[in-house]
Amino acid sequence: MFSAIRLPDETRRCLVLGLAGSTALAGGGLAAGALPVRDTLAPALGLSDLRQHQSGGLVCAYFGLALLVAAWWRLGRAVRGGDPPSPGGLLLVLATWALPLVAMPPLFSRDVYSYLAQGAMVTAGLDVYTAGPSAMGGPLLAEVPAIWQHTPTPYGPAFLSLAAGVSGFASTDVPLGVFGMRAVALAGVVLLIVCLPRLARACGVDPAAALWLGALNPLVLLHLVSGAHNDAVMLGLLIAGLTAAAARRFALATIAITLACLVKAPAALGLVVVVWLWQRALRQPAGLPPSPTEPSRPPNLASPPSSPAEPPGRPAFGRREATLRALALTAGLAAATTALVTAVTGTGYGWVRSLTTPISTHNWSLSSTVGRITRNLLEAAGSDLAASAIPAWRWLGLVAAAAATLLAWHHRRRLGLVYALGLSLTALALLGPALRPWYLLWGLVPIAAAAPPNGRVRRWTALACLALTVTVFPSGFTPSADELAAAVAGALLAVPVVFLFTSDIVPAPVHPYRGTEPAAW
Repeated sequence: MFSAIRLPDETRRCLVLGLAGSTALAGGGLAAGALPVRDTLAPALGLSDLRQHQSGGLVCAYFGLALLVAAWWRLGRAVRGGDPPSPGGLLLVLATWALPLVAMPPLFSRDVYSYLAQGAMVTAGLDVYTAGPSAMGGPLLAEVPAIWQHTPTPYGPAFLSLAAGVSGFASTDVPLGVFGMRAVALAGVVLLIVCLPRLARACGVDPAAALWLGALNPLVLLHLVSGAHNDAVMLGLLIAGLTAAAARRFALATIAITLACLVKAPAALGLVVVVWLWQRALRQPAGLPPSPTEPSRPPNLASPPSSPAEPPGRPAFGRREATLRALALTAGLAAATTALVTAVTGTGYGWVRSLTTPISTHNWSLSSTVGRITRNLLEAAGSDLAASAIPAWRWLGLVAAAAATLLAWHHRRRLGLVYALGLSLTALALLGPALRPWYLLWGLVPIAAAAPPNGRVRRWTALACLALTVTVFPSGFTPSADELAAAVAGALLAVPVVFLFTSDIVPAPVHPYRGTEPAAW
């Protein structure tokens, strides 16, 4: 498949540099990653002693992470330069970078062990929406971080059915279960990279630029591939649904996005795009054949006309009737999909009331951090309002996220539907009561598909990716001072390597945007 792909020289250099980085990162993870407590694989491979060298593992891991980040950043220059790689070439780079991470223990989070425990609870017939893994006990409980052992799950039945299947297959073999959950996450990543270029074309964006920012970025590699987070499944289904909507397959789009919502609830915002496009399609004149010169042009998701004029002929439905019909059809299909999946999995609708699960006293987010600062100041002043500070700021954050969402959709004609969706999901991730680095991917992937190619949002999003790669440690735990020093040492060791590797490269000239023209409605 990849044998006939030609890679420009600088892209080839980036591939080699990134491969060296991901290999070093994966190797460091054998000593400093989110390793299982009951590891049956490491002793069989003679790797048990590596756990005793965590500092060395951190140096190796952050040396590799620095190389990987540098390779990704330079690859972005190549995508915008005079001899850019093709989308196929970028997929080859992604597969090469991801390969070492696929075969190693998880990094930067221990959530995959919680997934396995929750899947085992579903298999055992326990209600995961009223109790945490501690209610089941057993060997998997030791793998779950203490903060989540007594906490119900916020995930929907679609994901729990997948986790239950993996957990039932792996039983108590933790490494096998981890690789099973990683296979599920990789299926979501594959769906994402298959659909993202098509969605980008519908939005008038260069598919290569969309793949670089939306699929090759370090957050995807670290947290979806290595960390095996269920956000991979959610994003794969969401982007597949948006792509189906762009092709006017609205029923399929509704089902796919509803399934994404039944993994993690924020994907439900994607249904707004389906409703909008469906009502536009319903308003098309009845009985008119498509133009012979443009038989199947997709709707323009980049920037719908600011004052859309009806095509010649009598509209099939008026604006109000078309909107009501599209809303009813989308809501009906979403409700039927939800009911069917819930009935098949047998988990019930408790996930709706469990959506507050990630909101713990230890979570870090903008609103929670400001709330803690306010609480400490009020406690120092002896105020009785100290206990209300964190909840108040979290509610203010949700109100701000809702306001940002409404503002984005108010400007949907200028921004485009997918771009507005990406900005809305980004606001929800940043202003919500809980924040994890991989939450940024909710909005980043739609932004990659639809944001203006030379706009500030795309640049700031790329910079945010770089910043968030260092906010959590490979073990998934809070680091000590010695561990911080080891990580800094590893990153500094990479600086001369990156300099020597790229010093003889003549910077390619940056040309104007090469993307496709926005498709007509």
